[in-house]
Amino acid sequence: MIMATEKQRAEIDNHTMKFIVGIIAISLAYLTEKFAAKPLTSISASYWDEGLWSGNIFVGFLFAISAFLLSYNGNDKWEKWMSKVAALAAICVAMFPCGCDSHPQIIPMVHYIAAAVMFSILAVFCYFFFLRAWKKTWIQARTRATLYGACGIAIILAMASMVVNHLMDDALSSSFPQFTFYAEATGLVAFGIAWLTASRILPYLTRSDEKLSIL
Repeated sequence: MIMATEKQRAEIDNHTMKFIVGIIAISLAYLTEKFAAKPLTSISASYWDEGLWSGNIFVGFLFAISAFLLSYNGNDKWEKWMSKVAALAAICVAMFPCGCDSHPQIIPMVHYIAAAVMFSILAVFCYFFFLRAWKKTWIQARTRATLYGACGIAIILAMASMVVNHLMDDALSSSFPQFTFYAEATGLVAFGIAWLTASRILPYLTRSDEKLSIL
């Protein structure tokens, strides 16, 4: 019989979830490129890669991110529903491949719209994390807030650079074929750093009374 005073652990630990999502997001670009048969023009292009692992990693990791976002309810109803929309967007990014390198699209523009929605929501989450951390006065919390702000800005700048490239008729990606890959990687790494920070598992970014463990 469980004693009433015994501390109960949540079935889904959102801090462990943030830690795992952060690791996945940070490693996605590196692993898809590492196992690709040739240099990728974008992370999404790994779907069409001739090698076995790159495309599988891309789709599998996006499904994992989607599953964790689906289970994340945040601190209020807005965060809850935004995470569900981001989860659906991540699934669409995986299931509706881009028209990268002249490959056909299953449904035109679905991939790009879904990616824009997903990254936009992730940038908003950085803002929410920033606000919560900045309300606290100790140095570790303010350091986290600074990281959240920087990550949100990095995601927005990465998205903006891809929009500019599109408006310039792909002039930037024509001069630098991996331009889109590195823009997407920047957004993903920033997302990953923000969620790793929010996990409150990393050392030096949390006070002793805040620090959590995945064990």
